[in-house]
Amino acid sequence: MVGLYLAPPANTAVFAVDEKPQIQALERTAPVLPMVPGTPERRSFDYVRHGTVDLFAALNTATGKVIGKLSAQHRAVDFRDFLDEIDRQTDPGLAVHVICDNLSAHKAPVVHKWLLAHPRFRLHFTPAYSSWINQVERWFAELERRCLERGVFCSLDELKTGLEEWIKTWNEQARPFKWTKTADQIIDRICRYCRYCRYCRYCRYCRYCDRISGPGH
Repeated sequence: MVGLYLAPPANTAVFAVDEKPQIQALERTAPVLPMVPGTPERRSFDYVRHGTVDLFAALNTATGKVIGKLSAQHRAVDFRDFLDEIDRQTDPGLAVHVICDNLSAHKAPVVHKWLLAHPRFRLHFTPAYSSWINQVERWFAELERRCLERGVFCSLDELKTGLEEWIKTWNEQARPFKWTKTADQIIDRICRYCRYCRYCRYCRYCRYCDRISGPGH
């Protein structure tokens, strides 16, 4: 999976794919007050919810551009339809590698049947409890911070329009995410965390770093 990020095969497109479910159309009972010198940003704690929508997103790891699709649910057939959308928007001469998590909808028979009919597609599943490896999660963090966190949406249609416009704006100035840490730095940080996690505290084997911990670690 790291190889797909750092050195993808020639003539391929690599997409990091996931769903952001239950995005709420929240209407604050009072306007959000911006930050001013000496005063933090303020917003009311109560709101009116006007419904939810699910967002399918496919991040092209080479260009940073995103293919998005809104859906009322995130069932296996909805995921299959999103794969159709990726297929339509990708150069037919390219092989397609899709990185996704272990959600049961991604492994359903309807998806397996679709993959047999589209041999240029290949799915790669992140390990259990490791969906953070999927690069689209980093894009979802940008979506939350820049669009949703301070957004006020008075209807579900307004939320959908806001999401579509934000994706369009992102794609106009898209850039890929890049590694800022080496593999050794990442592994060392995980091992430092493991020295304090409950798995190392109560047993001598750490299932994260595959190392034997000393007594009391």
